[in-house]
Amino acid sequence: MNGKDFLSIADLASDQVEVIVQKAAEIKNGKTPRPLQDKIIALLFEKPSLRTRVSFEVGIRQMGGQCVYLSKDDVGLGVREPESDVARVLDRWLDGIVARVFSHRSLQILAEHTSIPVVNALSDLEHPCQALGDLLTIQEHKGRLDGVRVAFVGDGNNVASSLALGCASVGADFVLASPEDYRFTGVVLEEAGRRAALKKSRVEWVESPAAAVRDADVVYTDVWVSMGHEGEETRRLEAFSGYQVDGALMKGAKPDAVFMHDMPAHRGQEVSEDMLEHPQSVVFDQAENRLHAQKAVLAALFSP
Repeated sequence: MNGKDFLSIADLASDQVEVIVQKAAEIKNGKTPRPLQDKIIALLFEKPSLRTRVSFEVGIRQMGGQCVYLSKDDVGLGVREPESDVARVLDRWLDGIVARVFSHRSLQILAEHTSIPVVNALSDLEHPCQALGDLLTIQEHKGRLDGVRVAFVGDGNNVASSLALGCASVGADFVLASPEDYRFTGVVLEEAGRRAALKKSRVEWVESPAAAVRDADVVYTDVWVSMGHEGEETRRLEAFSGYQVDGALMKGAKPDAVFMHDMPAHRGQEVSEDMLEHPQSVVFDQAENRLHAQKAVLAALFSP
């Protein structure tokens, strides 16, 4: 790691992304390191979660540590008291913070006011641990990362942003298919483009899902209405009409392409009813790999 925290894929140099993915593969296929022995990590979650919470709790305990779970109601981050005060208090008691927040700025404030590592378990801008688990899954099923074409169909959201940065870092091509109003933010596009140029890969946007999946090795999607966007549901469902990933769309990709979704999935919206059980689906391998990727991140942050 370049610093004490992991808030973004951009916190890793391009070459470090692949190092973390390789470490995750080693952990999955070997012995779990225990750099968290006698350490206590807070799971500070403004948003509920199945995969993120359980995978972090299991990983921390397997690495020798203990967890304290703090929900939105327990803390009231930025509501009951400023994020900076919460950070300075937790800094006195804990060895690290894993935070799942609405605003990325909350993560930055936590990091700025602590001496302990802060890990992004999801914010409105990025989901970097998900991206590392995704890259591990792609490597397992495609045998490589360099030169792989990943087509993301749907919203250019936090998951897509981190995956674009991750793909660009390891030499994979990334294409987002979305309505024009749901493209990446300028900052993500600029950094992903810079990394892709170094690796001679491409990050691009198209409006057509069919164009995106053409010759794709990976077809990926995510929910159209994330937590925090419920008030936009009607508008979003209308905007993404025609962006559902189903068996017919998968036929436009390479014959051996895999289908990915970070879950939870809204069957009948971004995916057809049967896509998670499709023969080309690897979504449950993908869910498992969150555990191994997060262990690799924690090992990088806490190992001497």
